[in-house]
Amino acid sequence: MLSKLIEEFSAASASKQALLVAAGVGTVAATAVGAYYVKKRIDNTPPKQWRRAGEINEIFVYPIKSCGPIKVSRIGCSMLGPQRQMLRDRIFMVTNEDGKFVTARQKPKMVLIRPQFDTSFERMTLSAPGMDDITIDVKALLDGPQANGVVWGETVPTVDCGDDVARWFSTYILGTDKGYRLKFYPLNETSRKKSNEDTGSLQDETSYMLFNTATVEDLNSRLDQKVTALQFRPNFVVKGPPAYAEDNWRWVKIGNTVFRYVKPCLRCVFTNIDPAKGVSNQEGQPLKTLKGYRKIPALGESPAFGIHLGLRKAGEVSLGDPVYYGC
Repeated sequence: MLSKLIEEFSAASASKQALLVAAGVGTVAATAVGAYYVKKRIDNTPPKQWRRAGEINEIFVYPIKSCGPIKVSRIGCSMLGPQRQMLRDRIFMVTNEDGKFVTARQKPKMVLIRPQFDTSFERMTLSAPGMDDITIDVKALLDGPQANGVVWGETVPTVDCGDDVARWFSTYILGTDKGYRLKFYPLNETSRKKSNEDTGSLQDETSYMLFNTATVEDLNSRLDQKVTALQFRPNFVVKGPPAYAEDNWRWVKIGNTVFRYVKPCLRCVFTNIDPAKGVSNQEGQPLKTLKGYRKIPALGESPAFGIHLGLRKAGEVSLGDPVYYGC
């Protein structure tokens, strides 16, 4: 049968051969695309059975990338990340004059910049040691002119927050009246789908990061200088499961909000910054200790601590909500 097909193909004209090849390639391509979407649908179908792991112990939102957190009792969950009106996770970033983002890895004192929102969740006030407070009308920025910014080599749309805010950040971080600016992400969806559909607005990896209190307690049992959950900048901290149980969760349900595991959270020198003092640990802790027992060989030298999640069913998360996992 195969030899007969080869003979018929050889006897065909060049143009007919080209059509046959194109048809074959098209069929293979269509099959591959179909298989991709079937696999994606299966991978994103929540499990039918859930097991209770514990409950939500802390919720954090970080409006400005690399700056201080806002601790909340409840928060909405969107594809961009945790949010309540204009209070959104990593929706601002500090940049240099060329639009490239700046982080506390280079300027640890950034973690001491404290944002607060008014009751309308439309205006954000910033404070920092030695600085007068400054207030930003966040909602008004939605209509501002857009320009490109850069996050980990990716171009993202941003709106500049103005010269007064730029001067405030430059003065606090650099000790000069210029050099840094604050940029706002104005979209309601991610613009970084080439990287990962769960990347969010200006986050490094995904829109959500979770670990549990026992994980931190286990690390502290190995350290002379204890750390808190904030050293690792989570969105959700769970109380109840054993240390590192979250490593094996492929699905997470908090109340009725459903998340999909995306990848482990790999740690860098940011982990060594004390969130209360704004300085990096001179002995390289706790990163040094984490490297001693939390490295994943296939993922290089960075140790894993916590998990990155992507939203699959939107909802609200509140303190005390039950947390379930699925495999």
